[in-house]
Amino acid sequence: MTINRRTILGGLALGLTLTGFTASAHAEDVTLNVLYNLPGFTKFHQPLADEFMKRNPDIKINFLAPAAGYNEGQQQVLRAAVTNNLPDVYFSGYNLTGELVHTLLPRKQITELTPFIEADGGQAFLDKNYSPKMAALGQVDGKQYGLPVNASSPIMYVNADLVKKAGGDPANMPKTFPGLIELAKKIHALDPKVAGMGYDINGWPDDWLWQSLVFEQGGKLVDESTKKVSFDNEIGLNALKLTRQFVTEGGQNLLDWDQSRQQFGAGLTGFIFSTPAHVQTIEALVGNRFQLATTTFPLDNAKDGGVPTGGNSAVILTQDKTKQEAAWKYLKWVTGPEAQNTIVRITGYLPTNKLATGPDFLAPYYAEHPNVKTASLQADRSLPWAGYPGGDSVRIWRTQRDIIGTVMRGEITPEVGLKQMVEQTNALMK
Repeated sequence: MTINRRTILGGLALGLTLTGFTASAHAEDVTLNVLYNLPGFTKFHQPLADEFMKRNPDIKINFLAPAAGYNEGQQQVLRAAVTNNLPDVYFSGYNLTGELVHTLLPRKQITELTPFIEADGGQAFLDKNYSPKMAALGQVDGKQYGLPVNASSPIMYVNADLVKKAGGDPANMPKTFPGLIELAKKIHALDPKVAGMGYDINGWPDDWLWQSLVFEQGGKLVDESTKKVSFDNEIGLNALKLTRQFVTEGGQNLLDWDQSRQQFGAGLTGFIFSTPAHVQTIEALVGNRFQLATTTFPLDNAKDGGVPTGGNSAVILTQDKTKQEAAWKYLKWVTGPEAQNTIVRITGYLPTNKLATGPDFLAPYYAEHPNVKTASLQADRSLPWAGYPGGDSVRIWRTQRDIIGTVMRGEITPEVGLKQMVEQTNALMK
């Protein structure tokens, strides 16, 4: 081959072109630092991130060590905000997202999603993928700051054998708490060693089960106009009376939620209330000991009652424009039907994307796993998991939980307990 000036210049030009292309490609590579809560969620976060990176080779997902829980994650992010060392994407607990936005927005450290949504079709994009109640889980002050990733509302796990022995029908459980307490009383009467029921609000790590008792009666957590608690009334008093009745009439043992779950799996509790994320764990605990069933949460107010939706939404904290675009792609992926199909099959949660319930995704799975499907049956009664203004939601629940425990143990009356909860919660909100 004869090497002439033209060949050399051509080769040089090609080399510069390829070098320029490579440099450009590397310049567009983006690494997103992502923080999620609960180490157990690695089982779906990691495979979903791997698939996302396979489809988007210019974006790398770098997971930070997961926080122990939503409360711990919230504190970690708020501390990081002080030094401006925030993760690029964070999976925020629904009940704490308002507090997060109100803290970070004045510092310009959180990203409203409206511009990205508008670029993808605006309201049509939201309507196609999320029901209004699901989309609302990521909204604060009427604006979209997060997309819903995980969603769980409390359900009942039923020992069908014990219910039948007590004269009940596990396929048609009572729809209100008075009816359920009466059934629990009958189960407990069959054998004093067997608890009729378990509602483990006294040891629950957050106020999800407390909000459930308020919301199922049609109540609210906070009065938006006064910024004080809204359960300083018959609804709050009845909620505390119920917690005491669970013990005195329903035969509940005051255990932490993990011990209660173990007791149920051993066949020593008629029914318990828990997250749908525990379906697979409880099925494994039960094995062949008894017939397990699940059913929806009771509503004493069928017209206005609802259930708080636990879980988290993905929010974008980075203010770097290139990272924001990459983060938006990641948010759409993890809340899309394909990813939701994976998440639900692993966790038992409700799908947050309504396309995920279709025949190409969850429909056949639900047909084979009716205990998992239960949570999806109450999606129409799902309400946002509320938080408290003032930035002290974690401390507020710990204070409330201590008071609820004293009521359940009979150390104070529900009336005294409500007075203490109202006074101390209002004081912590200031």
